[in-house]
Amino acid sequence: MRFPILRTGLCLAGLLLCVSDAALSADGPFLHPLFSDHAVLQRGIEVPVWGWTAPGADVRVTMQGKSVHAKADESGRWLAKLPPLVAGGPFQMDVVGPQTVHLKDVLVGEVWICSGQSNMEWPVTASNDAENEVKKALHPRIRLFTVPKKISLEPQSLVESSWQLCTPETIGNFSAVGFYFGRELQPKIDLPVGLIHTSWGGTVAEAWTSGTALNAMPDFQPAVAQVQQQAEQQKAGATGTLEEQMAKWWTDNDPGSKPDANWHAIDVPAEGWQAMNLPAAWESAGLDGFDGIVWFRKSVELPAELAGKTATLELGPIDDRDDTFFNGQRVGGQNVWTAPRTFPIPAGQLKVGANIIAVRVLDTGGGGGIYGQPEQLRLVIPVQEGVAEEKVIPLAGEWQYRASTPIAQLPPVPQSAGQNPNVATVLYNGMVAPLEPYGVRGAIWYQGESNAGRAEQYATLLPTLIGDWRNRFASPGFDFMIVQLANFMAVQTTPVENGWADLRDAQARTAKADPRVGLAVITDIGDAADIHPRNKQDVGKRLALQALAISYGKTDIVPAGPEFAEVTRDGANLRVKFLHADGLEAKGGELKGFAIAGADGNFVWAKGTIEGDTVVLNAAEGPEPTMVKYNWANNPIGNLFNGAKLPAAPFQASVAQ
Repeated sequence: MRFPILRTGLCLAGLLLCVSDAALSADGPFLHPLFSDHAVLQRGIEVPVWGWTAPGADVRVTMQGKSVHAKADESGRWLAKLPPLVAGGPFQMDVVGPQTVHLKDVLVGEVWICSGQSNMEWPVTASNDAENEVKKALHPRIRLFTVPKKISLEPQSLVESSWQLCTPETIGNFSAVGFYFGRELQPKIDLPVGLIHTSWGGTVAEAWTSGTALNAMPDFQPAVAQVQQQAEQQKAGATGTLEEQMAKWWTDNDPGSKPDANWHAIDVPAEGWQAMNLPAAWESAGLDGFDGIVWFRKSVELPAELAGKTATLELGPIDDRDDTFFNGQRVGGQNVWTAPRTFPIPAGQLKVGANIIAVRVLDTGGGGGIYGQPEQLRLVIPVQEGVAEEKVIPLAGEWQYRASTPIAQLPPVPQSAGQNPNVATVLYNGMVAPLEPYGVRGAIWYQGESNAGRAEQYATLLPTLIGDWRNRFASPGFDFMIVQLANFMAVQTTPVENGWADLRDAQARTAKADPRVGLAVITDIGDAADIHPRNKQDVGKRLALQALAISYGKTDIVPAGPEFAEVTRDGANLRVKFLHADGLEAKGGELKGFAIAGADGNFVWAKGTIEGDTVVLNAAEGPEPTMVKYNWANNPIGNLFNGAKLPAAPFQASVAQ
């Protein structure tokens, strides 16, 4: 994730990088690790069961008195499909071939994949009321499966994990959103529930999508081709030339990196540069909604006694990628958005008078910039060799900045998948493909923060991902429940603020276009100062409400808050009608969050009153309205709820002329 706020980093220890294990033969496990004691199998479908043995060997799978046979292919892989099983359990599964395995305590019910970035990964132990939640988490009919983090250049076949019982001893590090979803769902459907958790903080949606699916989107074809090329090079033992690729990419796409510009040079014309106080997220300091390339410059005056000495330049974390220059010479750069930057300045580069620090920053989504704490920005110069005394020059404060190229105009950035999960396809390859074609009901998905700067692209990417996963799992329909982004950052002060509002709109459009996709709205339970709001219980509940309505046909519940239906003219006013509107109310007093605009597109706040299932907006003053929006901001102020205490979904709509 790429946001300049406090956040728990995730260790990459144990990260597995692999090219392909598609050639598994008899050396593969006789039974895929998804089939272990305590497993949950999906009801209502032919149940795929598979593994590896000697090529040509026969395998028999038996459960609930039903037996099916399979023969291993030339690679040794075998696949059997049990007929639909009776829900409940526990049952025993017997798998007999060159080896014999008896699986115990197997349940048949509903299986859900829990995926996304850090808010899905966020554990129960870090959510609200964690001690009490863990203590009471004994649910014998809920089972847990966690997919280890794994980056791969090609689709993998195996996952190193097994099913666990849901107990106080096992639940602490499991996905809080996943657990609370399952806990809410299980008693309502009175069936066993299996939760497969596969997520990675700070990751983009394209990393979770297969190359085959991404190739349907021209935006990602170069990135997919690059990953495939890297896979071939790695298998051939070739070394990459990422630095050369990146140097060419900068020159081709960044005006400030072209030889006739050289914005890192000592002497650069002041025209086009503006002031920004650092550290700060640039979205909150003059570049609202901007993702792409931005340059920063600062001049530091040094006395003669410090000239020529060695030094250390410290800039704190930079979101995402930086290249840092001192007096025209590159001194370092990183591509880890959480890592503090510490760059050595060799002897001879410090000079008397003005010394120029220049930093080229690329942000591909969410927040961007030099965003740490003020004390992290400093130039440290030893006063004398071998003596502990040092001169510390603070660098926080006013810098000059210049925006270069927005992300929408940039081609994919050259990447090395070795330590980077934000590369197209690599998490699908390593953390989704190994699960296929397991039987599941569908998925819950909490992701989007890292794609927030590319909302229009996301409106195609997310349906592409959903269709991709649907085609790959045995499912009675593969339903998909989306968590719409929570409220975050500074509270809304102007009628319309884009940014996260646009990404929420892409999520909403995806749900509206697909009857098997649900949307859990959480714009009332976020945290302005923390991208990881601790209230995961309500997130899980609202996902469960969507699943109960869409996947299980429950009609005796209110599945969501007020949902925009239509806007019509009513004399000089606008009448906005909502679905799920029983008990419509303005929580806390006066109705807030509505804005209208005329043909000029300039939005103003609109006062409104509630009448039954509608909101009547006063449009008598100003130009004739052509557009209405609600809760259109990173951290919106809207307070429209229904009788089920669920918030109205953000929306934008044109007014019929």
